[in-house]
Amino acid sequence: MFDSKNPQRTPISSLGEFGLIEHLTKNTTLKHASTALGIGDDAALIDQGEYYTAISTDMLVEGIHFDLSYMPLKHLGYKSVMVNLSDIYAMNGMAQHITVGIAVSNRFPVEAVEEIYEGINLACARYNIDLIGGDTTASHSGLILSITAVGRVEKLKLAKRSGAKNNDLVVVSGDLGGAYMGLQILEREKQVFIENPDMQPELNGHEYILERQLKPESRKDIIELLEGLEVVPTSMIDISDGLSSEVLHLAKSSSVQFNIYENKIPIDPSIFTLCEEFNMNTTTVALSGGEDYELLFTIALEDHDKIKANPNLTIIGYVKEGSGAHLITRDEKVVELKAQGFKHMEE
Repeated sequence: MFDSKNPQRTPISSLGEFGLIEHLTKNTTLKHASTALGIGDDAALIDQGEYYTAISTDMLVEGIHFDLSYMPLKHLGYKSVMVNLSDIYAMNGMAQHITVGIAVSNRFPVEAVEEIYEGINLACARYNIDLIGGDTTASHSGLILSITAVGRVEKLKLAKRSGAKNNDLVVVSGDLGGAYMGLQILEREKQVFIENPDMQPELNGHEYILERQLKPESRKDIIELLEGLEVVPTSMIDISDGLSSEVLHLAKSSSVQFNIYENKIPIDPSIFTLCEEFNMNTTTVALSGGEDYELLFTIALEDHDKIKANPNLTIIGYVKEGSGAHLITRDEKVVELKAQGFKHMEE
């Protein structure tokens, strides 16, 4: 039934995650007038007349997206919700509902699954989300979580990836690189434990960046902040695969060029010390680390004064006509930005 006359076998890793998505969906056609936006943004949009319903699905797979040797199950449940809510907020919408699909093997007792749902329910309580359904099944290959988030986007406030225009300012929330450095600490301590199980993990003083990795927060507060400031982003995306990848997504979708100042990228002071310890470049970590779940967006130049003094937002660059994206280094050299974020499709 599935025999192919073409003996060619193309490795998935040769396409990468985004290349594979483009390849598989290139022949997809929309059939309903109510489908306002399909594949290609943080969420799909269904036209409900006065507003849009935004829908997004993300999957977390054991061994690919998380390691249970250091990821507490309650944190995993919480994080799995945050990952999905972030996509709704990236459309400048408000998440309202989720469904949860979970596949578990027989090595997990009922109590373990209960812990996961404790985290899910905590996230729902904090973000005013209703858990309205899902699916539960067995797995022979570890734990899998698939969550679908549903939200509402007001039509006049919609922010897609494709709206950035010439002279817009590029803005990011929070700080970048913390989640990736938190992962480095956890992986280091895991290796120490493997070599010597009697050693106690050295985690003191790293609480902030460990939380950025294990228990991130999606930025609902930024959407509320922008509404209060009466600022509607011209384009927006959440930072899940690293700043450089997301900048390139916006540039490609909007058919413009993004220019990012290296010295403007917000990085928590603790990251500098850790990067020295791990012999890593702080800018590379901020650009390529991923899993920060901050919001990257563009605003019209005339909205500059509304956000310039806000401690939660940083202007990191500007948009001009052209294509691609560039990093303007501290010594004012211009370097082409390339996507080097999380790769989930490697062999």
